[in-house]
Amino acid sequence: MKNFQLLLVICLFALLSCDKNQDTDAGPDYLIFGHYYGFCGGEKCIEIYKLEDTKLYEDSRDQYPTSASFYSGNFNALSNEKFELVKDIRNQIPNELILDSSKVIGIPDAGDWGGFYVEYKKGDLRKSWLLDKHKGNVPASYHAFMDHMDAKIKLLE
Repeated sequence: MKNFQLLLVICLFALLSCDKNQDTDAGPDYLIFGHYYGFCGGEKCIEIYKLEDTKLYEDSRDQYPTSASFYSGNFNALSNEKFELVKDIRNQIPNELILDSSKVIGIPDAGDWGGFYVEYKKGDLRKSWLLDKHKGNVPASYHAFMDHMDAKIKLLE
């Protein structure tokens, strides 16, 4: 009986210690993030960045994103110092958002309060979202990520 209990404990420990998604901590292949404002003038109205494992890029096209397709930017490498400022955002995207099948969440930029563009690519999974910057129009589970993203964008401006 003791051998059976020991075997059961070992099996239970082995099962609990298994990582079903072994590469979960590795982060996405890339994350494109930024904000946009339609009724705005100047270069700061649309700021879109692409974050990879070791590099950060800024888009120079500054095109207003849509839900019809993925963002097609002209990304230029930024300094390693800027990469260090924002690198943690790759692992901040909520799982609820990754699982969300909506392409538009809320009514981004409807009241001239702007929107966020987020694109996530990991392996064969590639998704993008337009998120309302007005938190009352977005699930509460996204608020911390939105605040984090907003703070990172401000650091890069």
